[in-house]
Amino acid sequence: MNDNRQRPTGLDIGLIHYPVLNKTDEIIGSAVTNLDLHDIARAAKTYGVANYYIVTPYQDQQQLVEEILEHWRQGYGSTYNPARKSALGLISTLPSIERLLEVVTEKQHNRPLIVMTSARRTTQEVLSYNDCRKMIQSGRPILLLFGTAHGLAEPVIEMADAMLPPIEGTTGYNHLSVRSAVSIILDRLLGDYE
Repeated sequence: MNDNRQRPTGLDIGLIHYPVLNKTDEIIGSAVTNLDLHDIARAAKTYGVANYYIVTPYQDQQQLVEEILEHWRQGYGSTYNPARKSALGLISTLPSIERLLEVVTEKQHNRPLIVMTSARRTTQEVLSYNDCRKMIQSGRPILLLFGTAHGLAEPVIEMADAMLPPIEGTTGYNHLSVRSAVSIILDRLLGDYE
């Protein structure tokens, strides 16, 4: 692990647990998962993401996140695995997308471009990975939103300024875990290909 190459960016990511869709397109709140916390934080740290936000209005889910983070930041996990402590240090929990936008705007000193991701095609303006990459490199603040369950609900889509193209493989199967999708997208936007 070489932290000397770490180049923090103006890119923040949000993992949205409400409002999201279930498989029948009803708006629901989804449960936080331990794997999403760890794996996305590790990808975010690897690629220099500024902050990783978990958005859930549910107090029991917020409490769960805090208990997991406490173990790895201050508890036994912090000495057992310092690299994990470092990655999980990127995580904050917020109760709403509106609050997320306030916090990111304050930290970045400017309203970020809100970019969403989806496995589905929508009518939202599409921003190419290459153009988004150039914006990040220019220092433009960007808030990249990922949905849980079966994707982001319409209220989130309406807030977004643009959407990245869906990740498409070669088989027509389109059911990546959000952890996998985040890793692929971060590599496309921040990966070092030189």
